[in-house]
Amino acid sequence: MDHPSKRRRLTPSPPPISSPAETSSDELAAGSDHDQERRRVSLNVYPPKRPYQRSRSFSSSESPDELAMDADDYWRERNRRRGSSPWARGSRGSRGGGGRSGDESEGEREDEEGAERDHDNDHDKIEMNGDLDGMDTGMGEGYEDRSPTPVPPPPPPKPDSVDYREKFLLRGHLRGVSAVRFSPDAGMIASGGADGAIKVWDTSTGKLIHTFEGHLAGVSTISWAPDGATIASGSDDKTIRLWNVLTGKAHRTPFLGHHNYVYSIAFSPKGNILASGSYDEAVFLWDVRSARVMKSLPAHSDPVSGIDVVWDGTLIASCATDGLIRIWDTATGQCLRTLVHEDNPPVTAVKFSPNGKYVLAWTLDDCVRLWDYVEGRCLKTYQGHMNRKYSLVGGFGVYGQVTPRSPGHAFAVSGSEDGAVLCWDVVSKKVLQRIEGHDGVVLGVDTCTTSYGRYLVSCGLDGTVRVWEEKQDGASESEPEQEPEPEVETPSAALKQGTPGQGSERSQDQDGDQKIDPQDIEMGEAEAETEEPESTPVKLEGTNPP
Repeated sequence: MDHPSKRRRLTPSPPPISSPAETSSDELAAGSDHDQERRRVSLNVYPPKRPYQRSRSFSSSESPDELAMDADDYWRERNRRRGSSPWARGSRGSRGGGGRSGDESEGEREDEEGAERDHDNDHDKIEMNGDLDGMDTGMGEGYEDRSPTPVPPPPPPKPDSVDYREKFLLRGHLRGVSAVRFSPDAGMIASGGADGAIKVWDTSTGKLIHTFEGHLAGVSTISWAPDGATIASGSDDKTIRLWNVLTGKAHRTPFLGHHNYVYSIAFSPKGNILASGSYDEAVFLWDVRSARVMKSLPAHSDPVSGIDVVWDGTLIASCATDGLIRIWDTATGQCLRTLVHEDNPPVTAVKFSPNGKYVLAWTLDDCVRLWDYVEGRCLKTYQGHMNRKYSLVGGFGVYGQVTPRSPGHAFAVSGSEDGAVLCWDVVSKKVLQRIEGHDGVVLGVDTCTTSYGRYLVSCGLDGTVRVWEEKQDGASESEPEQEPEPEVETPSAALKQGTPGQGSERSQDQDGDQKIDPQDIEMGEAEAETEEPESTPVKLEGTNPP
């Protein structure tokens, strides 16, 4: 009899092997929870974290593929199953007690995992949407707090008139003054008259700086070089002379070539070419350095009364008493356009607009016309002044408030044979101001704009040069007439660049102050009254040269 302790434990025989068809994966998945948990841990101890989210895949047994899970999802699910909720602990206890089969526990676990994962996704969506909502709200609040885009203010209203008041009355010429021009920097004023002299005045003080003498006859026209250091003058002695404002001396060589009165001259923008028109019916282009003629243009069939150069130097405009205005190519000397009005009045002066697109022409029919020379038609006609006998010259100016959005408004200005100066709005042709002051014909007018204000200068047969200053808003009433004193203590800024005291009429006293002979500054009224009526040929009738 065998002892029970000695009895050999008999290993139960394995179950009979069934066919593969009878074996299913459900039997392999029906193990205990402990075995399944251990097997799951062994396969996913440190699952790699995938760089992107992968969708959940299932095997043929409809169980989740653990290797396809992301590491974050895995550890989140594992922590929840370990007891993050009482329902999970209860379910694990019941499964541990064998209350549920493996198939049921696996199916419920899948349902729980799916519900929890859907809950997490919904929560993430809510959080993300909350962030977006907050961002939208913040942006909305920011735009509400921020002020709207500022609308630029409307341009200032266009003035109905200009108000120029006399600032200086400059006396010094012995006869009528035929031409007056501001320097390029507006610091000086040059005037030429029938007495053959060219005088240079300081714009800010009205005091005389230089008196240039050398012509044998009256001066009909003057022009400033672009650098403001040289003045060119054309005379009835058939010559053109250059004068250095800095040194007070004349150029050694006069420009000889015209066969009759030199009536109009103009520098090119670079200052290397000088254009001149003469009563010999020709237009000359001079080389300033050598004082020689570069081109001679057979411009007109009558005396050339006016000439001007466009701002870039490519075109030249000339006019004559034959009623023609011609536009020339500076480089080739070819005539590009001929302008003629249907009435064909004699044209006495031409002036390019500042932008170079138009030409302003003075005619002996009481009219000033604005031409579009590209299209060859007259755009505007300005009237209100008298001009039947003398050659008048004017220009363009600016009025109104200048802002970054409004560059101001343009006006045309001209003298008149009745002693007035008229200003017209370029667009509306309205007379902005009629300036009275001269006692005779106003032959020349020029304008300038400086940091101190806007100025006009005019000259006429009464032998005076008058400076007019535009009255700004809030300025005081018109000041009494001012006349310069005999002494010039401080020359203009341009003169200071040169060597002081080199003028032919200048002398220095012991204190170093520069003095000028009083007779060059101001004429006595008695002398002016006893002077015989002048019969100068300067700026007289254009059709019959004296």
